Amino acid sequence: MVVIGSIDGGTIRSMVESRRSTKQYGVLENLASRRNGSDGSVKWVSTELEPNLTENLLSRWLAPEGEPCRESRTVEIVIPGLDGKDLIELTAGDSHEFGFQALDESKNLVCSGGDYFETDLSGEAWKSRPLVRDFGNGSYSILLQVHPDFAGDYNLTLILLYRHFQGLKFSPWRFAFDKQLRKFRIKFVKGGAQLPKIETCEKSDFNRDLWLGRWTRQAKNDGCQISNDGRYRCLAPDFPCQSPWCGGSLGLLESNGWVYSSHCSFRLFSADSAWHCLKNRWIFFWGDSNHVDTIRNMLNFVLDLPQIPSVPRRFDMNFSNPKDASQSVRITSIFNGHWNETMNYEGFNSLMDEGFRNLLKKYFSEDTVPDTIIMNSGLHDGVHWHSLRAYSEGAGYAASFWKEVMDSVKQRGLAVPQIFYRTTIATGGYARSLAFNPNKMEVFNWVALDKFRRAGLVSGVIDNFDMTFPWHFDNRCSDGVHYGRAPAKMKWRDGEIGHQYFVDLMLAHVLLNALCSR
Repeated sequence: MVVIGSIDGGTIRSMVESRRSTKQYGVLENLASRRNGSDGSVKWVSTELEPNLTENLLSRWLAPEGEPCRESRTVEIVIPGLDGKDLIELTAGDSHEFGFQALDESKNLVCSGGDYFETDLSGEAWKSRPLVRDFGNGSYSILLQVHPDFAGDYNLTLILLYRHFQGLKFSPWRFAFDKQLRKFRIKFVKGGAQLPKIETCEKSDFNRDLWLGRWTRQAKNDGCQISNDGRYRCLAPDFPCQSPWCGGSLGLLESNGWVYSSHCSFRLFSADSAWHCLKNRWIFFWGDSNHVDTIRNMLNFVLDLPQIPSVPRRFDMNFSNPKDASQSVRITSIFNGHWNETMNYEGFNSLMDEGFRNLLKKYFSEDTVPDTIIMNSGLHDGVHWHSLRAYSEGAGYAASFWKEVMDSVKQRGLAVPQIFYRTTIATGGYARSLAFNPNKMEVFNWVALDKFRRAGLVSGVIDNFDMTFPWHFDNRCSDGVHYGRAPAKMKWRDGEIGHQYFVDLMLAHVLLNALCSR
């Protein structure tokens, strides 16, 4: 994640001084090792959407270049606090912020922002995406933090995928830089820092727009092999989660021990607990085909309905508990990649079709309406919209449409559905350079959230972009644009037999946490 930040006067002065000599770049080695309490306690790193996000993004994207240092493009960076060290030792628990500076091909300073860095911090039992701050003048910083329970050896990787907002272009594959600039060995050692305990997610936890989570590994079966049905049953189904990283049976995730947590941790649902939550509910999905996979995975893996091999892009069905017919849930799913369900690449623009708008309105004009909406858009928007400005207008229209629909429900005296916005995935492997690349999808997520927040529509957020990002560097967990394709013992896109599907199955459990939390 690249977020826009401000930089203090001392750092700005050091940048100015550095321009007098290309041998001294004036970047602070370690901007901060943060401890927030006198007792040695620290806080988890967090971030949030900035005020007036859409307007500020458009302003930066459209800013004139002018001076040469604003016209130059980044080919290298310098990180004084990390460069030249064979092994870097940091204390676990503390947050460590390191400044770095963009350089052009002549080793001169770049003085404009908008570069998109992919970051990865990986250890034997930890995978996360360190936060990058963009100060808008060619200087950046990266924040590192690991829980003391996972002290040990790590690799920190920085990849420059796009320069100066080029991932937002209509044809971004022409501009992909995709170069690994650094790979550091870091040893996190236990110190006196104590992070606040992560608690199980409650309803209020889904108010956070941007998540900074991590995948942790609680166990591992080195001898695990793919089954004939394409599944990885590496741990016993009742293998327990370790507190505080998740609750329930970790074996149900079929991840060989991996589980996702963020500012709160998630409960992994048994079939009984999931049906108890969903009985007599009506859940409405509107979004891309990743919804289709997630719904099928929820039915197959969580709700104990393995006989359903697939669901279509557009359907409205009731599903019953095979063990208790009195428990049923109505699920409606409307694909928004195009107003014609057999076509693609419209996204929010699908709402320009009157028939499609009327189809959506119909479900909210009955005597009863859905109690919850899971909403998403992005992949198809990445192909359709020619510019960030055009997308922001499309997202604004979508927000106004859904506000009109929700207002009509309210005017009829019915309970207005909760709306959870599920952010678009980080596309993986080969798809990292395409029209729906991670740079564009992250910005589109921000703009959509900004527009829907302003319209008063968002009850909560599920940040699937953050969940998928640590696994997006190759195609082991995705076909590039889907993380939930059904298990199959057959050759996958990366040439191996079978693929990992647990990332989307984790999403199914996170959705249940949102639906069932109080």
